[in-house]
Amino acid sequence: MTNEQRAEALIRKYGFQFASIPKDEIRNLIEKEIEDFQEGSSEYIRLLCGYLYCIGDIADVPLLERAKYGINMDVGCMVDEEWITSLKNGGIEGEFVNSKEIIIQKFVAYYNGFEADDEW
Repeated sequence: MTNEQRAEALIRKYGFQFASIPKDEIRNLIEKEIEDFQEGSSEYIRLLCGYLYCIGDIADVPLLERAKYGINMDVGCMVDEEWITSLKNGGIEGEFVNSKEIIIQKFVAYYNGFEADDEW
């Protein structure tokens, strides 16, 4: 499966009911992806990091930073710095970051109806 196909499958599996998404599983999938990144689109790792942002807290910042800065530039561009900053400041709106609620709404809007591009 391509990264986009894996992202689509994950959305079908978990949807956007964040309270029911198992955080430890998402963390494990991110760790696995960092260790053995599948080349191509960065949608899968971005989705995993977005899920962790939506269900996570400040303790998850180091893992999100490893994903953003430790794989390659393409992934670094795809994982939103705003997610990291928001978790660091407790989800409170600030000068360079929206509230966690707004960020989650934008995340859901982006992935709602997501379909893999078979060209990858």
